[in-house]
Amino acid sequence: MQSTRIELLQAMPIFGAIRDDVLAFLLEQVKVAHVPADACFFREGDEPGGMFVLEAGRVAVSKDWQGRHCELHELGRGDCFGEMALMDLGPRSATVRALEDCRAIELLPDHLMGLYQRDLEQFTLIQMNMGREVCRRLRAADEQLFAVGRAADTLSGR
Repeated sequence: MQSTRIELLQAMPIFGAIRDDVLAFLLEQVKVAHVPADACFFREGDEPGGMFVLEAGRVAVSKDWQGRHCELHELGRGDCFGEMALMDLGPRSATVRALEDCRAIELLPDHLMGLYQRDLEQFTLIQMNMGREVCRRLRAADEQLFAVGRAADTLSGR
């Protein structure tokens, strides 16, 4: 099971170029979350916690806006969510709900602190990779907002 989890993590941008021994060190500490269909991993506004890596199942990521529930996207096996909580320790920015029974690896801030104390270089690389992933998602969100703005301008004749 450990080697399968290491392969799963190595296929993700956040864990790109992270050594096997470091991933094994992290995996020795993590919990595995089992979340049934229609239950939430967390809700928008919840206190920060860990990042999750989906081993099985699918989830929907959504936000509430002006009293409406807006689904942003779906994630599946090998995708992660909650990484912002590891970076800024701020409240959850979205709700993540299981669309089917899910199993996910939960990486907590304490796990990364342990890595910081053990191997600063690998810790730094994970932090940089998380920053890149958050930036990639921000760019995608910017493009979506730009497309909506252009469509609105076209409809209004501007």
